[in-house]
Amino acid sequence: MYEFLEWRVEDVMSEPVCIAATATLAEAERMLEKHGFNALPVVDADGRVQGLVTSLDLLRAFDFSEDTILPAYHRIMQREVASVMSRDVLSVTPQAPLTRVLRKLVDTRNKSFPVVDVDRVVGVVAREDVMEALRRATRGEKPAATSGKQAGRPRASEKPRESGKASRRGARPRRANTPRAADPLR
Repeated sequence: MYEFLEWRVEDVMSEPVCIAATATLAEAERMLEKHGFNALPVVDADGRVQGLVTSLDLLRAFDFSEDTILPAYHRIMQREVASVMSRDVLSVTPQAPLTRVLRKLVDTRNKSFPVVDVDRVVGVVAREDVMEALRRATRGEKPAATSGKQAGRPRASEKPRESGKASRRGARPRRANTPRAADPLR
């Protein structure tokens, strides 16, 4: 089990599926549904993190108020992601030890974190990734010499594709990140 102490985010992270801040909520909903995710990192054209949009953010766009009995679905779904995204995103770096990520996942109750290197989203690490590393460490496995190639997973790219459409590379079911505070693990 001591092998787990050697594991880093870069050993288990997958490639991100990102969205632009100018994409519509309808596009975000389609991407979340298509990939089975609960959250998408929001990036600019250079892959720099701008925020995070979650399924909960989409629901909040429809919050009933005293002035609105029934929100206009189609009008709300044409709003930009930037209007509902969280800007204070808790992220991790590729070099962060999984022991620290495990603690952050437990403390924040987040399901995943964007992996950020020099302000650019380079991957996503989820609860399932940490659990897989724990299982492998229990079997005495150490991280491979070539990080990012664990269990046949593709290595995260230097710059994720960004637009209103998702990058399909490395997509895995149900990822989420409910941002709490800007406190990247470094």
